[in-house]
Amino acid sequence: MHESFVLRPRWIVPVEPAGVVLDGQSVVVRDGRIEALLPHAQAAERHASLAVFDLPEHVLVPGLVNAHTHAAMTLMRGIADDLPLMRWLTEHIWPAEMKHVSPRFVHDGSLLACAEMLRGGITCFNDMYFFPEATLEAALEAGIRASLGAIVIEFPSSYAADPDDYLQKGLALRDRYAEHPLLSFCLAPHAPYTVSDASFRKVAKIAAELDLPVHLHVHETVDEIERSVAEHGMRPIERLHQLGILGPNLIAVHAVHLSSAELALLAKHGCSVAHCPSSNLKLASGFAPVAALLAAGVNVALGTDGAASNNRLDMFAEMRLAALLAKAVAQDAQAMPAHAALRSATLGGAIALGLGDKLGSVTPGKAADLVAVRLAGPGLTPCYDPASHLVYAAGREDVTHVWVAGQLAVAEGRLQSAAFSSLDTSSNLWQNALQTLKSIEK
Repeated sequence: MHESFVLRPRWIVPVEPAGVVLDGQSVVVRDGRIEALLPHAQAAERHASLAVFDLPEHVLVPGLVNAHTHAAMTLMRGIADDLPLMRWLTEHIWPAEMKHVSPRFVHDGSLLACAEMLRGGITCFNDMYFFPEATLEAALEAGIRASLGAIVIEFPSSYAADPDDYLQKGLALRDRYAEHPLLSFCLAPHAPYTVSDASFRKVAKIAAELDLPVHLHVHETVDEIERSVAEHGMRPIERLHQLGILGPNLIAVHAVHLSSAELALLAKHGCSVAHCPSSNLKLASGFAPVAALLAAGVNVALGTDGAASNNRLDMFAEMRLAALLAKAVAQDAQAMPAHAALRSATLGGAIALGLGDKLGSVTPGKAADLVAVRLAGPGLTPCYDPASHLVYAAGREDVTHVWVAGQLAVAEGRLQSAAFSSLDTSSNLWQNALQTLKSIEK
């Protein structure tokens, strides 16, 4: 609606500086960026010509960053529940993908995911899937920020023939869109059990040359680790270390099963972890040692994983679950307090993606990726601490407004992009196609 305007919330939780809640402060947005934070009266006086959004019952926070997902898999939400990871993949997900994944499938599934994410306050997502150009197109139609993964995997698909083909196509996409303000790119080797040593070496070389994040599932299950020891004579993280993958660019997704030495190795090399608590629980993968990671200085981001293994793209749910699980696993009620959980859902994700100087906090100079959450009504009053409410009490249904680079994407809970008008039709068509596949399998 406006690229330059003033926001007047009741509270701001800026994330930087850490642990702060601001009361009675306005945010001045000009040309899609945060220009200033000022007391309400000063903002009204100095910027009288700008439109004002009054948010008297709201807390304003940075846009949430979903550090790991497979957006197109919204079309497989609920298709194969209550199964362990490898059975889920080999018996259900991979066969469905081989049959159906195409540019249209990825576009439609990703657009559906963008609608869900924006409505829940997610302004940036990090994606790993086939046909990333289709995800890119959906993200731009939706007006959401996206980090697109150049997937690398050893087996052929309808998207690419071999690892070199995957890499070539992903890098060509990056070259075409490298300067787009809403887009960034990662290298996305799928997992240690689906990527060869030779492919990892290429990924390490390209990541170093182009300074790209490496987005990788690792140490998700005990089975993965046992398989690596049997096939390679070492655990996956040691193998990745030897192949040059560990470093500040690595986003280690899941990182559930870590020895103290492996945890120290991730910290030493400045790696980030994308923690996906709902997916870890649903697939019975285990409990990530989040408190120990944070204590070691590892940057912890939060991700939803795909809707096929969660089944929600809901970062409020991930914040709450991450904070609660961290306490139980560490047996420490002070582990991952509310401000730390919010940081992982915002600045932690931005840092993991190499975007910490552009996103993740309500800071002058950063992009105006902002979310207003209404803290009113039963369940959210009284409010003694807005940060506590954001993590432990509020939900995505309490998001009222979302801005991406200063553009209004959600207003009073309503999505603004016309691109979402045909979602129901496309979703029903894909549901019919996938239900037909399930009937054939039976």
